[in-house]
Amino acid sequence: MSTMTINGRVAPLPDDVDAMLIDVVRSDLDLTGTKLVCGAGVCGACTVLVDGAPVASCLMPARAAAGKTVTTVEGIGAEKLHAVQKAFMVHDALQCGFCTPGFIVEAAAFHDHWRATRGTATPSRDEIGAALSGHLCRCGAYDGIFSAVAAACSGQFDGGDIVSPRVEARDKVTGAAKYTVDIRHEGQLEGVILRSEIAHGKIAELDLAPALALPGVGAAISLLAEDRIVRFVGQPIAAVAARDRKTALAAIAAIKISSEKLPSVIGLDEARKPNAPVVFEKADRKKAGNVSEGAGAPAPWKANIRGPSAAFSLKPKQVRSWVERARQEKNPLLVEGVFRTGTQSHTCLEPHATVAHFEGDRLTVHASTQSVFHLMELIAKRYKLDHDKVRVIADHVGGGFGSKASLGAETTIAIDLARAANAPVRVAFDRHEELSVTGYRPASEVKLALLPSEQGGLKALSLTAYADTGAAINSTIATLARLIYPADGKELADFDVISNLPPGAAFRGPGGPPMAFAVEQAIDEAALRMKVDPIELRKRWDTDPNRLRLYEWAQGLDVWRNRKSPAEQTGRYRRGVGVATGYWLYLWQPGSKVEVSVKGGRLIASTAIQDIGTGSRTVIANTVAREFGLEPHEVEVHIGDSKLPVGPGSGGSRTTASVVPPTLLAIQKLKAAIEKNAKRKPAPGSNAPWRELLAASPDLTASGVRPEDSRQMAPGVESPLKQVGILGWIFGKMMRWMSNMVIGAGVPSSVQVIEVEVDTWLGHVRVLNVHTGIAVGKIAAPALARSQAAGSVIQGIGYALYEAREIDGRTGDTLSGGLEDYRIPGIADTPVIDVHFDEAGFDHVLGGSVGIGEVATVPTSPAVANAIYNATGIRPMELPIRPDRLISALKGRAAA
Repeated sequence: MSTMTINGRVAPLPDDVDAMLIDVVRSDLDLTGTKLVCGAGVCGACTVLVDGAPVASCLMPARAAAGKTVTTVEGIGAEKLHAVQKAFMVHDALQCGFCTPGFIVEAAAFHDHWRATRGTATPSRDEIGAALSGHLCRCGAYDGIFSAVAAACSGQFDGGDIVSPRVEARDKVTGAAKYTVDIRHEGQLEGVILRSEIAHGKIAELDLAPALALPGVGAAISLLAEDRIVRFVGQPIAAVAARDRKTALAAIAAIKISSEKLPSVIGLDEARKPNAPVVFEKADRKKAGNVSEGAGAPAPWKANIRGPSAAFSLKPKQVRSWVERARQEKNPLLVEGVFRTGTQSHTCLEPHATVAHFEGDRLTVHASTQSVFHLMELIAKRYKLDHDKVRVIADHVGGGFGSKASLGAETTIAIDLARAANAPVRVAFDRHEELSVTGYRPASEVKLALLPSEQGGLKALSLTAYADTGAAINSTIATLARLIYPADGKELADFDVISNLPPGAAFRGPGGPPMAFAVEQAIDEAALRMKVDPIELRKRWDTDPNRLRLYEWAQGLDVWRNRKSPAEQTGRYRRGVGVATGYWLYLWQPGSKVEVSVKGGRLIASTAIQDIGTGSRTVIANTVAREFGLEPHEVEVHIGDSKLPVGPGSGGSRTTASVVPPTLLAIQKLKAAIEKNAKRKPAPGSNAPWRELLAASPDLTASGVRPEDSRQMAPGVESPLKQVGILGWIFGKMMRWMSNMVIGAGVPSSVQVIEVEVDTWLGHVRVLNVHTGIAVGKIAAPALARSQAAGSVIQGIGYALYEAREIDGRTGDTLSGGLEDYRIPGIADTPVIDVHFDEAGFDHVLGGSVGIGEVATVPTSPAVANAIYNATGIRPMELPIRPDRLISALKGRAAA
């Protein structure tokens, strides 16, 4: 038997010629720090060292490691932390942490070689980017990674102790953090799903017997509804559970299936044709998915078009007449255009995964989820179980971005298989499944007309949006334009265009980026025609006090003051500077509860939330530590378990605003109890009175429930729906009743100024610098907030320049089903990012903090587009802004 030496010990290698090194590392040796993401050597998450050289273990046959020395992340800094690990912790060069072990392994190798050959010289961004270019981070932690690697290589972390701003950072940089895909029970089986290969049809035959006959297969179940209809490629048909994935795939292949194809329709244009095949008949419409984070507004539905959802229009008939008159009069101030955006995939690096385990009548579910408590409720309801019989656990979650907010197929199928097999079952999607059937930000077509008044105000805004939602509804693109730039009249209409594609899903600020891509370019175009500075026009038309402060900040930036006009640009490479505004709703979840205890002199905070990389643990630890005069690492935080006090989901940027206020209330109660039970007061003049009281305190517990906000609101912070009167009130009540979310007073806002360089020969756009100003109240965890803001920008750059899920328009197959085909930003695409926080505006919220995740990504794509216009005079009308599209536009202008 051949062997390898791994992390200093000898380990056997299997005889199976198909076994890859990652299989041995993760499954046989339980070294789960090494992660499987792409399976194609593209993402770097599976990187290990083989004889000191970084290798993608997903591509290396296990037998090729015979006689070699292998080091995983667990072997780096095993005795003491490596300088790179310490630097990653201090610079918060991580978020969800799923990609972090791969980065650590590669960066440690780069560091060690650099120090041996270059001493303590500091490597450049280009050198670091080239060294780590084989690694991807969907959270966008690249800015911190640059800083961390440079600092480690220059010798700044050769010393001893460090303090990390993220409380779980050590577990993530050492590979100790356990994600759902890392969970393994005794006797656990692997679940695999048989999916439809046709876009629309009826399954005539489904014979599971051949699968069940195979050795090692524990269960095979049908997933068909009573009508046996499938409506998209990838829809689940059946599932099997077997001793390993190889056996499960063989069982899936053995299932006998026959189907009758039905007429299908693929995509936005085809589904809108008059005689297009209908996806959902009237009786089946409740089966459609939801692309929004909340309850959708009622809307008519005809054939494949649902809408308009126009509850928030203002004087729509007048708007139509004003715009038509302006067209007839050829009013030069009338801005019109059709803007198109591509389909953006969430691309979480940890796949959608669930491990289900029954013990008698009790069900434990490990899930990669954005809502441990709500998922428990949904499971209990579906399976008619008492809440105390269901437990959902998510110690760490490898990203979500909106796609893991509900009860997904991976969870229900794992539970059904576990029950059928009478054994624990894991279902983890592969990368093709992840990029095809887990949701996406719908592509869109936005028709816009913007009309300034003769007096310089905003007279009319008309926005009609068609969203390519697949087998789903409830897009909110046009609706969001109601909450910015007050006008004399607005005509807003959202249409869902349903087709035989997998359903879309909520994605970081759903509806916000495509809305802003259209509206913010129209504002810039209006400023050009009115001969007004684009920021000055926004200050004139936008009355929100949070954004007005950000406009003042943006106007003071040197890059803005020194920008050139397109007419001043010559040569192949041209630079441009663009600005755009974004906003999101201030949301919070009623009923959120936090428990704070003192046990054995140590503070413990508990709530049933999850950390998807945004820093929930740290927000709570910082809040508690600050109130008691302690350091965050001295506070123990328990999250990720539905058995804890009810907590909010991680969606809609509501987590911080939902947990900080009840944490503060619980702290107040606990302090009172400690003082009441204190036998001795702290010594006079003590600089750590609470430390002394805690050390002497008996075990005590206090809890707080999220209170309503103060009604003593500062001017200008009224609810964003107040201006729509009774309709806004009704919508707010619907959100609270159907989605358990409250729309609070005030508008989280962002203003971005972005500088780009355009290669006019090749059409390549490089983002050079980003200045992002964000007004979301007081920052609960500054380093982590900066990381999240920078990551949001990077996702926005991907949306602007690279990302587009490609579909075969004839068959409905996803063509960009791997990370080699679906392009997300890499570390070398990362610009220099400056983050400015304006912490005013939310004093009516206990703690003063609201969410960052959504608002920080909304303005990025239009800011990039406006910068490209400033460089070239070309107005990008379609996302992503691909080189071929830009070259075509440049040639068209030259020909004209």
